[in-house]
Amino acid sequence: MAFLLDDIIALPFSGVWEIVKELHKYVDRELNDKETWQRKLLELQLKYELNEIDEDEYKVREEEIVEKITAIQESEGETVE
Repeated sequence: MAFLLDDIIALPFSGVWEIVKELHKYVDRELNDKETWQRKLLELQLKYELNEIDEDEYKVREEEIVEKITAIQESEGETVE
């Protein structure tokens, strides 16, 4: 009986924990997905070409994105150009 009561009390927390784990996997996948960062780089280039951002901001953000892409490639064992 005590185990059943424990299960009933823990049920909402286990459901929340599963959601947190899935959310973590999704965020990790997005942060470490090379295609996502390449798309961000293209979006940045477009903003610069449309004069939505200035050259200084472009250079700073471009460097950050390229560093992230390079780190992902290295972690995947790809040759970095």
